[in-house]
Amino acid sequence: MAEAVLLAVTKIGCILGDEVIKAIISELSVKVTNLKELPVKVEQIRKQLTMMSNVIMQIDTVYLIDKGVKNWIGEVRNVAYHVEDVMDKYSYHILKHREQSRLKKILKIKDYAVFSQIVDEVVVVEEEIEQVIKLKERWLQPFQLVPGPLTEMERRWSQDSFPEFVKDQDLVGIEENRILLTRWLDTEETENNVITVSGMGGLGKSTLVSNVYEREKIKFPANAWIVVSQIYTVDALLRKILWKIGYTEKPLSAGMDKMDIYDMKKEIEKRLENRKYLIVLDDVWEPEVYFQISDAFPNLQGSRIIITTRKDHVAGISSPTRHLELLPLSNPDAFKLFCRKAFHNMKDHTCPEDLETTATSIVEKCHGLPLAIVTIGSMLSSRQKLDVYKQTYNQLGHELSNNDHVRAILNLSYHDLSDDLRNCFLYCSLFPEDYPMSRDTLVRLWVAEGFVPSKGKNTPEMVAEGNLMELVHRNMLEVVEYDELGRVSVCKMHDIMRELASSVAKEERFASTDDYDTMMDIRRLSSCEWKEDTALKAKLSHLRTVVSVIPSSPDMLSSILSASNYLTVLELQDSEITEVPKSIGSQFNLRYIGLRRTKVKALPDTIEHLSRLHTLDIKQTKIEKLPRGLFKIKKLQHLFADRFVDEKQVEFRYFNGMQAPKELSNLQELQTLETVESSNDLAEQLKKLTQLRSLWDPLEMLAQHMPN
Repeated sequence: MAEAVLLAVTKIGCILGDEVIKAIISELSVKVTNLKELPVKVEQIRKQLTMMSNVIMQIDTVYLIDKGVKNWIGEVRNVAYHVEDVMDKYSYHILKHREQSRLKKILKIKDYAVFSQIVDEVVVVEEEIEQVIKLKERWLQPFQLVPGPLTEMERRWSQDSFPEFVKDQDLVGIEENRILLTRWLDTEETENNVITVSGMGGLGKSTLVSNVYEREKIKFPANAWIVVSQIYTVDALLRKILWKIGYTEKPLSAGMDKMDIYDMKKEIEKRLENRKYLIVLDDVWEPEVYFQISDAFPNLQGSRIIITTRKDHVAGISSPTRHLELLPLSNPDAFKLFCRKAFHNMKDHTCPEDLETTATSIVEKCHGLPLAIVTIGSMLSSRQKLDVYKQTYNQLGHELSNNDHVRAILNLSYHDLSDDLRNCFLYCSLFPEDYPMSRDTLVRLWVAEGFVPSKGKNTPEMVAEGNLMELVHRNMLEVVEYDELGRVSVCKMHDIMRELASSVAKEERFASTDDYDTMMDIRRLSSCEWKEDTALKAKLSHLRTVVSVIPSSPDMLSSILSASNYLTVLELQDSEITEVPKSIGSQFNLRYIGLRRTKVKALPDTIEHLSRLHTLDIKQTKIEKLPRGLFKIKKLQHLFADRFVDEKQVEFRYFNGMQAPKELSNLQELQTLETVESSNDLAEQLKKLTQLRSLWDPLEMLAQHMPN
């Protein structure tokens, strides 16, 4: 839809407001024809795209199934992507020119030719916009516009308000199942130690089991919740289990990274010996998952393994007397759950009389599925007007004619998001299924991508946190953990939500997890479905972002850097890369580099050329010393740097911070600094970092060097 347009408009705004770019354009316009007029032309393009975005956002979803409308929106998207390409090329060569000027190199004729070419491309964009306008006027019948998504004033869940735990609230109508599960856990029998809970996606299997698990785990000295999903390895599952059941309680006979599958099974069996345990295997798709690891679990009296699954053949692992099949909610319970979400601020969650008939009709279309009910209830919670409810019911009918009832409701909720929220939602599809996403990491990534420019007095980080809370409130992200202040700390995507986000992201060419070589114009890609030997064989000139949060090829980074000149985000944590090529210094648009838990030993000196870098994460790497050139990057805001000294994490202090050089105080925009070693002059440097908000010293000795 209009997400690509928003990004293009945001990028134009950032470039037009950059004082450095303005100064360089003024200098170059003496020798490049029409370059001086470029900012005016680009501003006109921004205004045209903004108007198109506003129109698209207000097109009734009834018309979105029309091929003509979809094709027209596709043409608008193509123009927006072209604008983004031109703006990135513009920015890239401006910054390249500045670096060459610093090195006192004389620009060659071909360098000026590049800027002439950019001017020509802007003219082409102007023509494309005119053509898109003519296409709409000539071929498309006037379509109905409807009220857009919630405005900022209508959003009740800002970054300062946090949802309460809702597990009990979401268990409407299944108290009987909770009692049954609890009773199965309370017995001391050695037989029937495996329990299965099955049902279609969206029925609330994980929610039910999680509620029981949190209540009952205190009775089991060893307990672990393990998410399995479709893509798994036995090795990874065993490592998760070993970690969860008490890896740090006493030293292992060998480091976990040196253990093979046999060793880990023996270690798990040893640690569960004479201990009553409760293990949950969540979202299992094949019976082999259990059978491949079951010999690690001793058959102790009273111990239990609970498996949740969508598949009947997996449910057959347990005895029929220990299999619980969830069914859709009854109509009364479905309506009760809807009211708890839609009218959460009203006494007794009572539905107003004028909305009751239409609300009942909407709930009936949810077919008793809790995920669908809470999603649409949350969407309507800020719009308690009869015309909105009737409009939602009508739109839902059209969605149902093209999708199953769950997907139809999720589509409707997605279309109700504002452009910036859509981009944030789609971005989460880059992470693997059931992946726990850190709030802070998501916020930094969204800011780096340009999804969340500042609004009024709110910084981009504040806007991003507000977006995350809005997605949580709408049940489009699920809370996994809260921090000590009650704020969302870790979240994840329901697998059905992720399927929606992935399919839309691929259709919009926003992002993909596969088909790299056939999708030449893909903007973002993820390695979560890469094979170990995957390499980027094609030159993906439109590529902006790569997210890799699973082990992948050590040659991946070189492959990525040769694929595109305009990268913005490199999130490569847990990959097998050992070296960062010097060529990374030519990626002038890079704003985010994540190398956490990689085997990288050093950063190249060329990193000093990355003048737009906002975040550098090299925690738990092999890097011992930061290059001095890093402290020339004046825009750096977040620096995460420490290294393991004990990879088994047995010792009290298993990591060291980096030594902070004297140039640290050059980073005037630095907000986060983790982790540094204390030194005699550190306090004086920190006093100069007026924007610093978060500091972590592993020895907590900083106070010794601070003045009274």
